[in-house]
Amino acid sequence: MTAAIAIDSLRKTYPRSLSSPPFEALKGISLTLEEGEVFGFIGPNGAGKSTTIKILTGVMSQSSGSATLFGIDVREPESRRGLGYVPENPSLPDYLTPLEILSMGLSLHQIKLADARKHCMQWLERFELAGVANKVVRGFSKGMAQRTALAHAMAVQPRLLILDEPLSGLDPVGRRDVVDILSEFNQQGGTIFLTSHVLHDVERLADHFGLIHKGELLTTRSPQELVADQADRYVVRYRGEMTVEDAEEVRTGLHAINVCAAELPTILGKVQSAGGIVQDVLPAVSLETVFFKTIGESV
Repeated sequence: MTAAIAIDSLRKTYPRSLSSPPFEALKGISLTLEEGEVFGFIGPNGAGKSTTIKILTGVMSQSSGSATLFGIDVREPESRRGLGYVPENPSLPDYLTPLEILSMGLSLHQIKLADARKHCMQWLERFELAGVANKVVRGFSKGMAQRTALAHAMAVQPRLLILDEPLSGLDPVGRRDVVDILSEFNQQGGTIFLTSHVLHDVERLADHFGLIHKGELLTTRSPQELVADQADRYVVRYRGEMTVEDAEEVRTGLHAINVCAAELPTILGKVQSAGGIVQDVLPAVSLETVFFKTIGESV
């Protein structure tokens, strides 16, 4: 099966002025995303995430190495057929309406439908934009513009979504709805490549994640591999005025302590003896802990 995204030794160097050396934004990264997978691409600002996405979407060319979408070189326009893309800050034509933007997307992707207007309206309804379908996007809030861009990406019947901070600007209800739509798309065989600074979003959506820092891909892993690293460690959070030895106060009245599995019964007994109420017991490892640990080790 042809990979949805295949990147091999990808490099990008930006020229600088005569007084400054060139800047190498990507330093030979390689990764493969198979059809039907969700890949979370994470890293701090300036790590190379946006540069990678710009190359994948044909906005710029790499300095060396290769990248393909479904086996077609990303420098070929045909590679973007069936691609839905949402940048971090969508720049929508502010003189058009959401319905016109989605209709234009169908035309650009050469998608012929028996009732194109109905198709577009269905997606606008999914993103709760039906009520403003015929209003120009000028003056739309960040969240409304984001939902319009996401509706456009879904309306073109993509087999691959490339999403740069897709939940940016959305309220909690909007974030939940978009996560549900993306999960449904994936369950139906769709492939997703996404970035997000909200690591919890990556954890609940992605099958695999890649951590990039200073242009280098430091690790690619799955949630299962993540949990296996510290499968015997847990965080116990409890409420109470008295604190157990080695516990830290997260906020007033809420304490947390990191323990191994063998210590759990003893710690839970101490919490009860101190008059505490256990709030939850969670695995100690998370994408956030791996993020900071890996970044720290690379410095």
